[in-house]
Amino acid sequence: QVQLVESGGGLVQPGGSLRLSCAASGVRGSIRIMTWYRQAPGKERELVASITRGETTNYADSVKGRFTISKDNTNNTVYLQMNSLKPEDTAVYYCYAEAGVIITRDYWGQGTQVTVSS
Repeated sequence: QVQLVESGGGLVQPGGSLRLSCAASGVRGSIRIMTWYRQAPGKERELVASITRGETTNYADSVKGRFTISKDNTNNTVYLQMNSLKPEDTAVYYCYAEAGVIITRDYWGQGTQVTVSS
């Protein structure tokens, strides 16, 4: 059973930085894509950044130039470096992975809270 465990959330002042981590365990086969989503109170879940097995990255317009997604294939971990944080970045951040041998499945982490406030 694949498990995704996020860490690194917390409270930070506007303009500050945080680094989120998502470690995937129990993976059989390969991970096709790993993605960070976020959901703010009263809003729908939105894609923040994704990275494919081939290292192709994609970012939401609202975070381009501020956030960087990367991964470590040796331990199936994806990172989200968040710089120049704004109050509107406040949300629960979720890690998602699509993984499998022949048939892939969707997996979600439990989420980590990021709060940007002075």
